[in-house]
Parts: sequence; structure tokens; C-alpha cells
Amino acid sequence: MLIDTHAHLDEDAFRGDLVPTLLRAREAGLVAVVTIGTTAASSRTAIELSEQYPEVYAAVGVHPNYAASASEADWRTIEELAAHPKVVGIGETGLDRYWDHTPIEVQVDWFRRHLELSRTTGKPFIVHCREAEPDVLAELDRAAEQGPLRGVMHSFCGSEDAARRCLAHGLWLSFAGMLTYKRSEALRRIAAWVPADRLLVETDAPYLAPAEHRGKRNEPAYVRFTARRLAEVRGATPAEIGEQTTANARELFRLPAAPLSA
Repeated sequence: MLIDTHAHLDEDAFRGDLVPTLLRAREAGLVAVVTIGTTAASSRTAIELSEQYPEVYAAVGVHPNYAASASEADWRTIEELAAHPKVVGIGETGLDRYWDHTPIEVQVDWFRRHLELSRTTGKPFIVHCREAEPDVLAELDRAAEQGPLRGVMHSFCGSEDAARRCLAHGLWLSFAGMLTYKRSEALRRIAAWVPADRLLVETDAPYLAPAEHRGKRNEPAYVRFTARRLAEVRGATPAEIGEQTTANARELFRLPAAPLSA
């Protein structure tokens, strides 16, 4: 039993192949997939997919790399979409200094919007952080002054200090295919001590395929490879990790307790 807490099923990589992709996910033991919006348009598509497939849930938001081209009308759309019953999260939001698509001050503005929307809706935020760890931590500290935070650090690959600070804020840490890479020993050391009730697994499909499929299109079924590696570094069984991370995902996103697929 597994839940892929972060995928992008609206991407062109899944066009014409989504039904077989979800079938493979079910066969791999997945009971749910959260598909993540990155623009107003993709957020709307995420909801459409969640309406079409019972095991698919949606998150809505504007990715920091697309914030420069987003409008106030787009933000109003995100606010409206956030009320949909199958929307379980707000994002993908955050900060990215690797790419220069969006000025950092614009990214910060949109990050703050998402954090506030998360607070008002009661739905958790989903944070993208790339080469912007100090900035992201500062914004989380700022937001925490307004009250407790509820969210997840998507595809976590940060420092031990960042992990501890995020956990101190009550956040979840989600591990993706990078956990399986040979060079990711430092990340595995962090994954080994994160409290069990704060662990999540994801694919970020179609990106970040695990080592077993590196260089190929990623898909939700492959979350099992990350879960298996997580089990190894924590001295647990894959079944135990599957049960724990599934329970964690259900708690964070308030998903039904019953299996979501046949």
C-alpha cells in the first residue's frame, strides 16, 4: 500500500497513456495519487483528472517558475479552485533560485499568497525549494508567526538543519527518486532519522525517475523504489514503510481511510 503524494499527471508525457499508467500504479499497490498544479490552467486540469479517476486527488497553485507570467485573474482562479472537494493541497509553491524565470521578489509574493490560502482553507501547502533554502526557511519562519503551519517539503533534498527546522514547524518531508541515487548518501542519512510520522514518498512524475529507471519517464508506480530504499535506510520492511507513509499522507491531505482503488 502506497500513496504517491506528488505527481504531474497533466503533463504531455502522460498524454494518451494515463489509463495504463494508473493501472500500473494500482498493480504496484498504490491507493492514491496527488496530482499537482503548476499554473491556473494545469490546476484546473488536475481537478478534471481527480473527477475522472477516483484514486486521483488534486493540488492547485502556481509554481514559482511560472509566477512571472501569472496574472491576478489566475490567482482568483486558484482561490476558486481551492474550494473543490477533491483539492487536498495548495501548491506547488515555493522559491527557486536555480532558474531565473521569475524575479525572487515576485516568487516571494506568490509564495506568501499560497501560504495564506493554505491557512484560510485549512489545506496543506506544498513547497518547492531549489537553491533557495535560506529564503524558504525565512518565509516559513515569517508565516509561523501567524500560527501553526501545515504543509510538506516536496522532493526534500535539503540540509540537516533545514530538515530539523521544517520538522520544528510541524511540516512533513517527502522523499522522491533522488533518495535512490548513488550520490545521495547525505540525503539518506537524513531520511534515516526523520520521525516516522513525518515521512512521505512521491515521484514528481514524469520527472526524477528513481535509479532503477533513471533517464526514463517517471510514473507513480515507481514510488515503490523510493519506498524500498527508504525502508533500507531505516531498517524497516517495505510493507512497514508503505503502511506508515500511507497513513501519513492520509493525515496530511485528509484522504479517506478506505482503499481508493481496486
